[in-house]
Amino acid sequence: MFTLRQLHPSASPGSQRLIDQIQVRALAAYPRFRNKDGLATYNFWPTRPSQHFPNGHLFRRFEHFRIPDDIDDTAMVYLTTTPTPDELRWLKTKLPQHANLTTRQIQTTFAEYQPLKAYSTWFGKQMGIDFDACALSNMLYCIYRYRLPLNQHDTDSLTYLRAVVESGRYKSEPFRCAPHYARTSLIIYHLARLIAAFDPPELTSIRSCLITDAYTLLAQTTNRVEQLVLATSLIRLGAAPDAVDTVAIERDFEGFHFFIAGLLTAYEHPFLRRFAHRPLVQMRWQCEAHNWALVTEYLTLRASQVSSAP
Repeated sequence: MFTLRQLHPSASPGSQRLIDQIQVRALAAYPRFRNKDGLATYNFWPTRPSQHFPNGHLFRRFEHFRIPDDIDDTAMVYLTTTPTPDELRWLKTKLPQHANLTTRQIQTTFAEYQPLKAYSTWFGKQMGIDFDACALSNMLYCIYRYRLPLNQHDTDSLTYLRAVVESGRYKSEPFRCAPHYARTSLIIYHLARLIAAFDPPELTSIRSCLITDAYTLLAQTTNRVEQLVLATSLIRLGAAPDAVDTVAIERDFEGFHFFIAGLLTAYEHPFLRRFAHRPLVQMRWQCEAHNWALVTEYLTLRASQVSSAP
């Protein structure tokens, strides 16, 4: 929905009407994913009643597999609705309560990032602290979008984003940098979206690196959906990549996933963490509608770039 809302101003009248219809349906569904106690945070699964892993034969039967609300879904809901000033102030107060070092320290990131008071992915009190570069980018986008006051948690979250790029770890170990997206191309996509919209000074130094790495990956990947994700990122960063062939691109949908649900991602035990990155313990999220939104986003941005070229 967030991507479609961004495309709305440049869409044709007919497409704008379709986006409006989709938004009405999306907004009607949001309450199903709101915090089970009525707080203004949101979950990946419906919460009242809980419908975690609704299509699973095993996991849906156990409360152990019910996940807490997260900053990623919460940011997307806030960005596609009109939260009140009181709701925004509440969110800004809520986020630090679950940030690293507020009550516990992250165990699943690199040692030099453990002192950062960055936001955790999860709002749950019993959940381990988790840093995800893409989820952090989305929440920071929300914070900048509504001009919320910045604090050390925001600064440290930006420091984490810069560090995983400067160190090269987002290329060599993308799972540890963004365990719920786990691909360098998707980290670039989220960072490019944040930088293009708000250009945080803390991320200025990594712009050129993102461009270089995006071009390298673009030349290596054969999946055209991933190619256009990278091309979209490059356009946002001010580059001009060659056109991606989108004819019959739906043939590439099956080989592309935007998000993963890792069954062992939240565990801090070193033995379990050794297996968390393996596809066998991951559920890869695929959505045809979202893929078409990515295609439309790319075509719109490329058309705008071409039309404005001298």
